[in-house]
Amino acid sequence: MITRSEAIADLIAEGMPLELQTVEVHGNPLRVFKNAPDSLRDVWLLAAQQGDAPYFIYEDTVLTYAEAHKQVVSIATWLTSQGVKKGDRVALGMRNYPEWAVAYWATQCIGAVMVSLNAWWIADELKYALSDSGATAVIVDGERQDRLSDELLAELGISVALVARGTARAGLTSWDEAAGNTSAVLFGVDIQPDDYATILYTSGTTGFPKGAAGTHRNYITNMWNNKFSVALAGKMAGVAPNPAAPVKAQTVGLSTFPFFHIAGLCGLNNNTMNGVCIITQYKWDAGDALRIVEKYKVNVFGGVPTVVRSFLEHPDFSKFDLSSISAIGQGGAPVPPDSVATIEAEFAGKVNASNGYGLTETTAAVIGNSGAAYFAKKDSVGLPYVGTQIRIAAEDGTEVPQGDIGEVWVYGPNNVRGYWNKPEETKKAFTDGWFHTGDAGYVDEDGFVYVVDRIKDMVLRGGENVYCVEVETVLFEHAAVRDCAVIGLPHDKLGEEVAAVLVAADGFGSDSDAEILAFLATRLASFKVPSKVFWHHEELPRNATGKVLKKDLRDVYAAKK
Repeated sequence: MITRSEAIADLIAEGMPLELQTVEVHGNPLRVFKNAPDSLRDVWLLAAQQGDAPYFIYEDTVLTYAEAHKQVVSIATWLTSQGVKKGDRVALGMRNYPEWAVAYWATQCIGAVMVSLNAWWIADELKYALSDSGATAVIVDGERQDRLSDELLAELGISVALVARGTARAGLTSWDEAAGNTSAVLFGVDIQPDDYATILYTSGTTGFPKGAAGTHRNYITNMWNNKFSVALAGKMAGVAPNPAAPVKAQTVGLSTFPFFHIAGLCGLNNNTMNGVCIITQYKWDAGDALRIVEKYKVNVFGGVPTVVRSFLEHPDFSKFDLSSISAIGQGGAPVPPDSVATIEAEFAGKVNASNGYGLTETTAAVIGNSGAAYFAKKDSVGLPYVGTQIRIAAEDGTEVPQGDIGEVWVYGPNNVRGYWNKPEETKKAFTDGWFHTGDAGYVDEDGFVYVVDRIKDMVLRGGENVYCVEVETVLFEHAAVRDCAVIGLPHDKLGEEVAAVLVAADGFGSDSDAEILAFLATRLASFKVPSKVFWHHEELPRNATGKVLKKDLRDVYAAKK
């Protein structure tokens, strides 16, 4: 049987479709896919050839690739007529509507830079991103229009504004007007791989976020990494490409990540490149998702761990035919091993489950765990993608011995160039092309990467490091715990003490404290066992990407000590 290393060597060899070559990008030598497209515009123009195949389904209304392309060309033409040109920033803010995808591809087709606006932001946050990015145009839905007053747009010098899924007020353009030009023609534009494509603001939980400036190469690398992963799995399984094989039915995917988030955007890119039929919801609803999976025979589904968990644990889960699902992916936050085990048990090995690790700054996943390894190494985020290098670094940047914990650094063509208009922050986070993730992790003897915590979330208790994710992983195994977060609270003698904030499963509550602590004591060293247990009587606070807002919890429970 061929080894993984042998399979990779065969796939990336000279003359192969997935051949790698080394190019210098801003002074750093990077291994990139030689035959990949140059730009996201190229990706869309290829995808548009899907013609009458369904591209998007929203609230049971279907938009085909051909219909979407007509709108993309019309919106691109309209933007150009308004003076928007290559390199200009166009801000995009709305829910996961079909119009989000159309507007995004329109910006990419004219070489503009799409500035992604978090749909949860209030007016001041929107103002910050628009001002920081220097956006000259906005494309928003009705909800976002209501947060952007005429006075605010005038203050920011934005005179080009397009409104979808809402009535455009005076002075703003309606979607139907801009998207309905059937005689529009897409003009040529020279877009290079290392031109900027997007600015995505990091999901910081304190202060204003930083704008990660992504290039076309970053996104193309992400797409081709996934393409490579499929080819690698097939080669290792001994499956040879068969040109005579019948054409497979179109894949149907349920997208739950917000498109404004890097995971959602990269999911949109990959699904579009692969000709997938994409289904979205107004907001996540696990019960409705079950209906959608059965009705449209969804093949691919994924989301942050809380979304996947709510789907798997929904009381009506067993009432629907979910046999069409062939892949479930999780990411955006640490994946509890018990969730992995549930997928393994419920789908009896019929589903290709996967987990990935990445950040906005690495253009989503740069490490992946799937197939048999996903179940064999439930705690691991997996192996680095081809072309990506990982370093586990000490505080001085030197590599620590295998198995030791350090900061995870990432190097490769997936890394963004830096933070928009923030040279000092860029200098702190990037060293000679290596991105410092801020995550603590280690590599095992097989090369698998483990992420144990955010360094800033680590609890330093009496000189001992306590990694919150490790404690949370064990807590999730206890029947009394539906959700949890481990935090550090100030302590006079120890510096910090470990505290667990728990959301009770049905039928459990504060009378379970002793049982839970005794359970933890059988699995963890004594200094890792929480000295404080708090029962949170509502859902844990999370940001739009599913990460628990631990600062908010620390503020609340430090006052209750």
